[in-house]
Amino acid sequence: MIGLPPSLDRVIGLSGGALDVLMPMHLWAGPEGRVVQAGPTLTKMARRGPLAGLPLFRLIELRRPSRVATMPGLEALAGQRLGLVLRNAPDLPLRGALTTLPAGTGLILDISLGLSFARAVSEFGLTLNDFSPCDQTVELLYLHEANSATMALSRHLSQRLDAARAEAEAQALSDPLTGLANRRAMDAAIARCLDDPTQDFGIMHLDLDLFKQVNDSFGHAAGDAVLERVGAILRHQLRQRDLAGRVGGDEFLVLLRDCAGRAEMEQVAARLIATIEEPLPFQDHLCRVSASIGFAASVDYPKRPDLTRLLADADAALYAAKRAGRGRWAAHVPPIPPAARRAADGVAYPPGD
Repeated sequence: MIGLPPSLDRVIGLSGGALDVLMPMHLWAGPEGRVVQAGPTLTKMARRGPLAGLPLFRLIELRRPSRVATMPGLEALAGQRLGLVLRNAPDLPLRGALTTLPAGTGLILDISLGLSFARAVSEFGLTLNDFSPCDQTVELLYLHEANSATMALSRHLSQRLDAARAEAEAQALSDPLTGLANRRAMDAAIARCLDDPTQDFGIMHLDLDLFKQVNDSFGHAAGDAVLERVGAILRHQLRQRDLAGRVGGDEFLVLLRDCAGRAEMEQVAARLIATIEEPLPFQDHLCRVSASIGFAASVDYPKRPDLTRLLADADAALYAAKRAGRGRWAAHVPPIPPAARRAADGVAYPPGD
């Protein structure tokens, strides 16, 4: 049976309960080096249940100013600033100060968190009730909570600003009716392809046939429904790496990335025309439109054209398709030697030819 020293109220005129309030992280060790009393916060951090009777140096490890592990060595450090850790939390640095008790009754070691308070609060679930009201850690906790709240608010505001900026940028580069890219976005995307010598691509200029008749016969709401459906068709029919945009009332541009040439574009154009020609029910009416398409492939140019030239060539091919009749596509034909020159820059073909 371990003989415990007399109670604190007889030694220094202070009850153990009062000591728990004033120094909730204290350790009272008897002269033989065993814990007589431990503050509630330190008991909570040690995670061993009641600490009374346990060897002091089984709970703590002294690291500064020297690594002593005996009671006489510890008592010799009275009044000095100590650096220590709990054995169960060796990576959490603590600070301490000790005073010896009279009549050979041991010593009291008062421990504090110092700059490690935030980690300790998080790791051990500490609250304001775990500290003395006069402990500067309470002020640090208030400051920590205020900083955390401020940082959380700042992150929230930053996220909202980022989302608003992204939405504004998306709106600036998209057509509000169809959700496709707008002229500005299409020009920028095509320019990037032109600047990349390794990128083979194709440009399609698509214009709806009979669209004016839909507007005149059934109203602009019907016309908007047709445009929205064409936008949906382009998103569905094209590959994910391609890009479609609405660049005028009923005009669209399509950028086909990694395009092998005219043969591939002919297949895409024929498929788009066939799908767009399917009637669209609107209220009590059937809206019927078709599409004319002109296109140009980058591989057909011996030297990279500029953006204006490329779009002009696709536009000229579109008008060649329109001259040949509705629902047709036409390819831009680059200049070739006179012996093999075609009759026109754009030659129109019906779908499937």
